[in-house]
Amino acid sequence: MAAATPLTLTAAEARRLILWLQGLSDPPYRKIDADGLDGLIGRMGYVQVDSVKTVERAHHMILHGRSQTYRPRLLSTLHAPKAPGAARLFENWTHDASLIPVEFFPYWRARFRREAARLEAGYRRWHGKDFHKALDHVAERIAKEGPLMARHFEEEAGPGPRKASQGWWDWRASKIALEFHWRTGGLAVAKRDGFQKVYDLTERVIPEAHRTEAPEDDALIDWACREAIRRLGFGAPGDIARFFDLISPAEAKAWCARQSADVIVPVTVEGVGGRKAKPAFAVPEIEALVAAAPAPPKRVRVLSPFDPVIRDRKRLAHIFGFDYRIEIFVPEAQRKFGYYVFPLLEGDRLIGRIDMTAAGSDAMTVKGLWLEPGVRPSAGRLAAIRSEVERQARFAGVAPPDRFPDPVRL
Repeated sequence: MAAATPLTLTAAEARRLILWLQGLSDPPYRKIDADGLDGLIGRMGYVQVDSVKTVERAHHMILHGRSQTYRPRLLSTLHAPKAPGAARLFENWTHDASLIPVEFFPYWRARFRREAARLEAGYRRWHGKDFHKALDHVAERIAKEGPLMARHFEEEAGPGPRKASQGWWDWRASKIALEFHWRTGGLAVAKRDGFQKVYDLTERVIPEAHRTEAPEDDALIDWACREAIRRLGFGAPGDIARFFDLISPAEAKAWCARQSADVIVPVTVEGVGGRKAKPAFAVPEIEALVAAAPAPPKRVRVLSPFDPVIRDRKRLAHIFGFDYRIEIFVPEAQRKFGYYVFPLLEGDRLIGRIDMTAAGSDAMTVKGLWLEPGVRPSAGRLAAIRSEVERQARFAGVAPPDRFPDPVRL
């Protein structure tokens, strides 16, 4: 790439661009229908799914954070439509389990091809002697009987007590086989029952138009880099590779090195709080994008810990000055904040975090509220936070909290 004086993005410009590209600058009260939701997830690239439910599950909270009219049943119409082969989203792996636009499926077929040998070697180590037999067995049963869950295969063992699984290392051979077929494209997740995967043959879930191609490696790398940088706004090769997690950082670095200025341009991104500016790449129209990016709504919003804006902790700290850690796996006595604490977004600033839960209760409970350094606990700001918690309570179908803790200033 020819040498050029990089454009410098301020941290404020970078924040505004990221929030716009990821759908957080849209009017939060706009009505969203199935087509609008499909378009939103396409803009975002994917939406992560997660089993933890303290208020609502992560994927629902991510989408509700972008449109207050979103309701979980709307997502089912795209992922698990009544008509076979009409899915507009499919579930598979990015950095974690995610719902992904179905038109991207050919690139995941390329991922399946690249990962099959690695995954087989790993899965065989867990259940070596049973592995291939289990692979054939689960595929044959699903082909014959239709969609099944892992528990349908556990029932084959007959009645009586069963040892509870302690984690993925303790899975039964049938569960390993189901996951292998899913991670390599032989099976697809037709829907979730509760939060349990319901598996079916891929050809009965994914529309045929998206099952006929599997791009070669060069095409996969080019697509993954171009589509990632469109959604990131800017990024170093490692950021670009991690976005879809389809390619390696080395592949993204080599791709960046061989592109001309009509594909990507160098930029420098300033940090906050004395953080050193970092080099990155962006699309050629970056100046126009920055100029066009609107200011996000000023109201306070709760973000999921798995929101794509929160996901990359180093990028988050550099641009937003927000150090965030989810403490699910931290022993309780060692937690600084709480088990599952939500970031609070106000305009383009992350102003604090809140520990709240609605699961297993008929009312929201707020256990703690922490405000970032320099964020004043003004009456107006605290009222805005309470209003957002009340919106979250309505979304979860519970009553608002009857008490609110005093904020702690960090």
